[in-house]
Amino acid sequence: MMRMVPYTLSDGSTVLGVEVKLPKTTLLAVTTDKGYIMCGALDVGLLNERLRDRAIIAGRAVGVKTLEELMEAPLESVTTSAEALGITPGMKGADALLLMI
Repeated sequence: MMRMVPYTLSDGSTVLGVEVKLPKTTLLAVTTDKGYIMCGALDVGLLNERLRDRAIIAGRAVGVKTLEELMEAPLESVTTSAEALGITPGMKGADALLLMI
């Protein structure tokens, strides 16, 4: 099962949450036109190393089970391209998304 949910950020911008129910886990992501935040399934190391030339802007939060938790959780890791925008580990997901607008 898949669910897509629009969220309005504090500046009035709209982002899209995507939830995919998989066997024994749920894949969570919230995206903007520039980048995204995602649950622990995101491999930030892979994005920084093998896909470095794509300059992907992304952040990862662990231990989240819902899109709402993902928006509120502190990011555990971020890509180097996200860091270039001022996004840092420990930043709340929703705050990181504001910098991805």
